[in-house]
Amino acid sequence: MTNRLRSEKQEPDPLHLNCQTEVEVKHGVGLHARPSVTFTRLAKSFPCSIEVAVNGSDVWLNGKSIIKIMGARIRKGSILKIRADGILAEEAIRALKELIERNFDEEKKHGRTA
Repeated sequence: MTNRLRSEKQEPDPLHLNCQTEVEVKHGVGLHARPSVTFTRLAKSFPCSIEVAVNGSDVWLNGKSIIKIMGARIRKGSILKIRADGILAEEAIRALKELIERNFDEEKKHGRTA
C-alpha cells in the first residue's frame, strides 16, 4: 500500500515555478514606446503569467500588456520587481532581466547609446 501512495505523490514540476527578481532600469528615458514593446513582446513569448511592480508598489501590472507597461511611466532609476508563475517562469524572469540590463538592445538597433 505504501508503494501505491508513493507512486501517486507527484514530484515538483521544474518547468512550473513561481519566480521573482528585481532590476534597475538604466535606460536613458526609461520604458518609453520602443522598450515597452520589446519588453511585452518578450513577455508574451513565454506561457507563464508575468507581472511587474514599480518602485516597491503593491500594485502588480500585467507584464504582457503594452498599455499597463507604458502607462506605468517607468523612468530611469526605477526598480522593477518582475514575477512569473507557471511554465518556464524561471527562463522568463532571466530573459526579461537580461533585456533590461542590456538597455533593450537599443544601442545595437539604432547605433546610439541610451
